Amino acid sequence: MTDDADKPTTLTRRQMLRTGAQGVCLGAVVGGAGMLLARAARGSGLTGRRRDDRWVWQIDPYKCTQCGQCATECVLEPSAVKCVHAFELCGRCEFCFGYYESRPGVRPGAGAEGQLCPTGAITRSHIKGRHFEYTIDESKCIGCSLCVKGCGTFGNGSLHLQVRHDRCLNCNECAIAAACPADAFVRVPADDPYLMKSQERGR
Repeated sequence: MTDDADKPTTLTRRQMLRTGAQGVCLGAVVGGAGMLLARAARGSGLTGRRRDDRWVWQIDPYKCTQCGQCATECVLEPSAVKCVHAFELCGRCEFCFGYYESRPGVRPGAGAEGQLCPTGAITRSHIKGRHFEYTIDESKCIGCSLCVKGCGTFGNGSLHLQVRHDRCLNCNECAIAAACPADAFVRVPADDPYLMKSQERGR
């Protein structure tokens, strides 16, 4: 007498068709799940290059052209880009073109109507003689770059823009970087995230 377990296994045509149909169904389910995951990734901005938190976005102040798009293109409102002041470069001018509008009839001390910043983010305090110190209130700054442009055009460029990483989301595809006409937005190491203007670099 032979044991049924020792008999060779043979598949009928019906069993083969059933097995094939199950395989097709399983493939369809897996493929559909993959499509849904890919669609979800596109919607969340996770496609393309994976975000590497060892790198962050920053502005090279020597490439920046003060186009104003940092204020309008950032996914945050107000923008994560703020004006900062390299005090070591500042001339502490009585008439600062980053603080006052450069238009006829405007004189230092003319009042708020003569100030350049649309949000009043720059304050000045008298030091001595005809010298003043200019300070940025970053909570008011919207990154419009008007003061930076004025300082760079008529002054020594001590005002410049930087991404503040306590606000920046470090998006995989930064909207400002995509819009920047000067390619001034670059990836820098997260442990050294600022590209500041300094006397060592010139200007």
